[in-house]
Amino acid sequence: MPRQLFIGDIHGHYDGLRALWDLMAPDPSDQVYCVGDLIDRGPRSAEVVEFVRRYATECVRGNHEQLLIDALGEDKDEALHLSTLEGWLYSGGQATLNSYEAHPGLLEDHLHWIRQRPSYVDLGHLWLVHAGINPALPLQQQTPYDLCWIRDTFHSSKTPFFPDKVIITGHTITFTFPAIQPGQVVAGRGWIDIDTGAYHPRSGWLTGLDWEAQRVYQVNVFSFEQRVRPCSEAISILDPNLVR
Repeated sequence: MPRQLFIGDIHGHYDGLRALWDLMAPDPSDQVYCVGDLIDRGPRSAEVVEFVRRYATECVRGNHEQLLIDALGEDKDEALHLSTLEGWLYSGGQATLNSYEAHPGLLEDHLHWIRQRPSYVDLGHLWLVHAGINPALPLQQQTPYDLCWIRDTFHSSKTPFFPDKVIITGHTITFTFPAIQPGQVVAGRGWIDIDTGAYHPRSGWLTGLDWEAQRVYQVNVFSFEQRVRPCSEAISILDPNLVR
């Protein structure tokens, strides 16, 4: 039976991505989805984007992809454009630009591809988005900004947004939740966060999730330690009814 696999925020760590991909060993019939933030901070963003573009089923747009689009867009207000560019470079964009020095012909193609990425993907029983969803608004009124950037308003909601779907996100590093250890995945009220902080020196864990098999795959991008665990061991449950 084909699998649906989900990969957390990669942030330019190409070697870690390749190691995780090999660990998950997707078949051609499997579907592999990324939660966004392919780029910035890590050293090989250009290669990450090229690999995901070629081999993943889909990737939703993360806030770092949106920062790239805004920074390299054609804004008529020069001061605003300069401020946006500086903000992106400060947020890890310089490492992304550096990665394209060895691949100068890819930047324009990648920027076009990134602009085409959706804000979310509805898979029926699962709903993939980078950051989360505004619990105060119906689906039709969600803004691209919230889908890329929201945090506390989404995580603190006491009611699942969907009665029949689990939302899979990245964006918020899981160890920033209270009492969560680096590398643990977090499940809340109707959502699972798989951003385990691959770029962060406190963690280094890049996470893949096989929802149907209830299995978590992880590679540490610094030590290249690997582990495969059932969700019952890898996920810190904030909602005990979420993970079966």
